[in-house]
Amino acid sequence: MNSDAVIMITFLAYFLSMLFIGSIAWIRTKTSQDFFLGGRSLGPWTTAMSAGASDMSGWLLLGLPGFVFLSGLEAVWLGGGLLIGSWLNWLVVAKRLRVYSVLANDSVTLPEYFSNRFDNHKGLIQPIAASFILIFYLFYTSSGLVAGGKLFQSAFGIDYHWALVIGTLSVISYTLFGGFLAVCWTDLVQGLLMSAALLIVPIMALEVSGGPSAIFHQINEINPELLNMFTTNTGQSLSIIIIISLAGWGLGYFGQPHILARFKAVNSLKQLPMARRIAVSWTFLSILGALLVGFAGIVYVKNTGLFLDDPEAIFMLMVNTLFHPVIAGILLAAILAAIMSTADSQLLVCSTAFAEDFYRDLFRIKASQKEIILVGRCAIMGVSVIATTMAWDPDSSVLKLVSYAWAGFGAAFGPTLILSLYWRRMTSSGAMSGIITGALTVFCWSKLHGGLFDLYELVPGILFSTVAIISVSYLTKPPSKKITDTFDTMLSEIKCKG
Repeated sequence: MNSDAVIMITFLAYFLSMLFIGSIAWIRTKTSQDFFLGGRSLGPWTTAMSAGASDMSGWLLLGLPGFVFLSGLEAVWLGGGLLIGSWLNWLVVAKRLRVYSVLANDSVTLPEYFSNRFDNHKGLIQPIAASFILIFYLFYTSSGLVAGGKLFQSAFGIDYHWALVIGTLSVISYTLFGGFLAVCWTDLVQGLLMSAALLIVPIMALEVSGGPSAIFHQINEINPELLNMFTTNTGQSLSIIIIISLAGWGLGYFGQPHILARFKAVNSLKQLPMARRIAVSWTFLSILGALLVGFAGIVYVKNTGLFLDDPEAIFMLMVNTLFHPVIAGILLAAILAAIMSTADSQLLVCSTAFAEDFYRDLFRIKASQKEIILVGRCAIMGVSVIATTMAWDPDSSVLKLVSYAWAGFGAAFGPTLILSLYWRRMTSSGAMSGIITGALTVFCWSKLHGGLFDLYELVPGILFSTVAIISVSYLTKPPSKKITDTFDTMLSEIKCKG
């Protein structure tokens, strides 16, 4: 049996196991809240690993190692920013969002939370927020599908477009079955597989190359600038704009709906500290592993003379050449796990936004539970088709697609969410202006180049959104007593239960 057949069998076994988990979740899914939020029943391990796995996606095993391969220690600014941002998200947002989303009429989606938090049921905040979710998730989901296409193309040598279709079908199958529970349960397995792969591959590469000291010595001979975190790979000093742009990625965590959904779904507040420690530890090990893969890849490609036309394929190249086909199949399945663990979450959030925030809120307020679930599943199919079309170009960059969507969510929802959880005086007009300002800033800033406009669009998006929220909130009528009383109840519950 040749290596391609062995890898194919391994992939098939992995996929069938994910489908089996999805079928169990399907049996447990009875209501729309089960389908979209798992009945708020997640334990600390599932919550933590699902949040981490859905966060990192295919860029962790493709985009980040590829960035390190090209830029060296410059990537530490990106990795460090993400680690700090992940920790702060758990520390600042998780507990309050879990309590407040229940108090705000048991809100399932982020747009629904904003609508209930500000008593804006007849306003536009819910459909506007849902619109931006659908727009930015099309880019985010397409990035995962690009990564899946590259994986199947590299593993089996098939045409990219066929590979893209196969990857898409793999993701949507079990998401259609079991909804949120299927996504979270499979994320637990996928997160463990991803972390194992990111530790095994660099360890093997280090052993082949003579250990850490030998690798960094050889990198120094290849290009010493790769070992300087304050310069580019050409020796130019990193500007403050580049450093802020890279580290600023961490600010995006506060507005990512697929990560925030895990905070709302945890079983109790008492489980959050344990979940935070698990999630942050996993994130640290995963980012460290991805950095090591990139550095080991620099030396490995130089020593073996292998040709690499796409830096984002360095992980796959090392796996295919360093390991027996059976082990290679398992490790390549880790990339599939990374892709699926994020793409399934994104598809589910899109379907939730469409079914709950558009269909039910605007057209069918009295829609039955079965009807909402059916609409959600149809939305998964529709978004998948559009995202596949957007991912059709084989030269698409995973990291670029992720960076745009990450900025959009972080700027549109991050400041609005944090201030809604901590500022009693915030108004619905302030919230809506923050969402719109943040999203439009990302749209416009990303089209401009040169000087200050080289700053990652997430940073000015968050700044302008925050200014808009505070300014408009002070210029409009203070919130009603009903809204402020709910805010005070949230603080009291956290004090008693937290």
